[in-house]
Amino acid sequence: MAAIKGADYLKRLKENPPETWMGDEKILDPTSHPLVAPPAKSIAKLYDLQWDEDRKNYMLYTDSITGKLNGTQYLVPKSKEDLKKRRLMHQAWAEASYGFMGRSTDFMSAMLLGWYANAEFFDDYADNVRDYFDYIREKDLYLTHVLINPQVDRSQPPSKQPDEFTYLGVVRETEEGIIVRGAKMMATAGPYADEVLVFPFANQKVNAEDYKYAISFAVPMSTPGLRVIARESYVRDSKIDHPLASQFDELDGILVFDDVLVPWNRVFIYQDPAKVNQVLNYTSLYTGHQSTIRLMTKLQFVAGLAMKATEVINTNVFPQVQDLMGELTTYIELCRASIIASEENAQPNELGIYIPDFRPLSAIRNSGNRWYPRSREILQLILAGGLMYQPSSLSVFDSPIKEDIEKYFRGANISAKEKIQIYKIASELAVSGFGSRHELYERYYAGDPLFLRINSQYKNYDKTKCLSLIEGLLNEINLEDTKVLENKL
Repeated sequence: MAAIKGADYLKRLKENPPETWMGDEKILDPTSHPLVAPPAKSIAKLYDLQWDEDRKNYMLYTDSITGKLNGTQYLVPKSKEDLKKRRLMHQAWAEASYGFMGRSTDFMSAMLLGWYANAEFFDDYADNVRDYFDYIREKDLYLTHVLINPQVDRSQPPSKQPDEFTYLGVVRETEEGIIVRGAKMMATAGPYADEVLVFPFANQKVNAEDYKYAISFAVPMSTPGLRVIARESYVRDSKIDHPLASQFDELDGILVFDDVLVPWNRVFIYQDPAKVNQVLNYTSLYTGHQSTIRLMTKLQFVAGLAMKATEVINTNVFPQVQDLMGELTTYIELCRASIIASEENAQPNELGIYIPDFRPLSAIRNSGNRWYPRSREILQLILAGGLMYQPSSLSVFDSPIKEDIEKYFRGANISAKEKIQIYKIASELAVSGFGSRHELYERYYAGDPLFLRINSQYKNYDKTKCLSLIEGLLNEINLEDTKVLENKL
């Protein structure tokens, strides 16, 4: 099959829907339910984008073995040019959703590419990793993942929770595979995903009773016994009044595994805390590239919105406003520099697969979780009350108070309708539930910001150059001190 189109994705989802619960309602068809279908249709548009005549040359590539057209998200880079081709693909998908679909399909495929490029790490399960990557490439699947244990009693290890299988663990082995029970979070886009990749985050306990929780595997979201308990949807039915939330609200949820069978060929790590604690070294090799491109796009959108919203009321002439917008563009350019540096400094591994330089990407990952919340704050600071007093709907232009709206809601050189459209987008980002969810997402999608910075930017950081500069000056001082002492003697 190889690369698919949007209609193929929606047909597959309709025929094999995840068991999804929103409140007390079971979502029977995610392709038609008003609170679930809009983001699924946005995903379908991303699939169609692969076949756009102006983009096919970098959205697709011809498989050298099968001769089929595959999505570039599955391109195993054998050169820096391949990485740049992947950048164009990531950028096209990010721009299609203005950076607001953090779980576009190229995120998970990038994650699994990192595993595929380092499959030997998985020892006895290495072939499972390779075969699964080939499988999702051939089917062009849409994946989600779950990493984190539910917030029940975080002070205790998995085995000390109120129930032994509060957290996801192995119940027993069978000839067909393993039976797992428990829950994991957060399944972003779970209600419209084809499959889920499961693995615990790092720092797994090494007590014998906790080994059964140190597992990684993948299963279809429609697997019997697997269900999604979704959060409240932020989808709104009017694209005119809610242009972002009406299209791009990726539902999040907790996944419950009720004695789910995982076939042996879908197991990647099995009761091995050491592997779980190390697998993150390979998980972010390519997702850092994808997520930095997406963050740059999202920040460009916020900056463009800030520029437009201040321009229409002429506050863009004030130095304090210009300073804040300059802060936004600074973040954008740091992202751009990081992307280019990661590609130019990429090196091949022993298989000849080019790995982006993760150092600049890590720096952005550990800064973007502060930059995006700050970008929302900047919108609040420069637009202030304008975020709150817009009419609830543009249908007001068909009402008896139309003249009031035209007079009091216009901009300096723009009609009231045009200005309201701009400010309603700004309100979605700066003060709505949809906007707050995105702030939380950018803070935590890569993990706890505190430990990310401690581990990647300090503990595991190559300190050689930094310390050598200090040692150089100390040696210079000591040499001078020695000379002074010799002269005295």
